Amino acid sequence: MLNTRPWDAAEHLESEEEMAAYLDAALEDGDAAVVVAALGDIARAKGMTQIARDAGLGRESLYEALSPAGNPEFATRPPLDNGRKH
Repeated sequence: MLNTRPWDAAEHLESEEEMAAYLDAALEDGDAAVVVAALGDIARAKGMTQIARDAGLGRESLYEALSPAGNPEFATRPPLDNGRKH
């Protein structure tokens, strides 16, 4: 039997450049769910608690907003990706 485990992008996003490229690819896809998933992966790679603190959000609110069932509002997104180069 082959043992597998789910692949987690957050475990492979090590630099700001990798995170920016990952987010750019998600934005190019155009699917809001892909963008939200990418933001969640990046937040987990950076540390959810620190991202929430920097964004002025509660950690639970950030988890909820970036979950697959979440509904992030436009006002939530800018603090999360304000370091991204445009």
